[in-house]
Amino acid sequence: MSSAGSEPWPEWPIYRLDELTDPDARGFYVGKGDWPFRGFVVRQGQSIFAYANVCPHRRHPLDFLPNAFLVENGNLIRCASHGALFDSETGLCVSGPCQGESLMKLVSRLDSAGTIFVTAPASLRDAGPIIGSGFNVQSEADSDTN
Repeated sequence: MSSAGSEPWPEWPIYRLDELTDPDARGFYVGKGDWPFRGFVVRQGQSIFAYANVCPHRRHPLDFLPNAFLVENGNLIRCASHGALFDSETGLCVSGPCQGESLMKLVSRLDSAGTIFVTAPASLRDAGPIIGSGFNVQSEADSDTN
């Protein structure tokens, strides 16, 4: 997966499966600089789901406290800002201000050694639709050419 017209996103080793309880969710950062990409992984049994840590309602991170994503016995993801609830396996908002919208799902896989890999951009600047059409990230170099 990648933003239109850009290089494919890299695959990142995030956690080992045995680092997550069942069910569990853990946030991660990838990339460096001022705009690292924030995401999180959800474990349900032997299944792993990965999402951008951005609520589709107001583009806030979902967790107010670190790794505080899951509610309802791990079946739902909650946005701490506005209480939206998302299905942990599909990312679909089932209740709240963005009902019917979805979290941005990321490609994830579990290798034979138990390492969780996620495909994600190295910077929020490269995330495209994840951050929303109304959000424009510009570097100082970009603004000098405009």
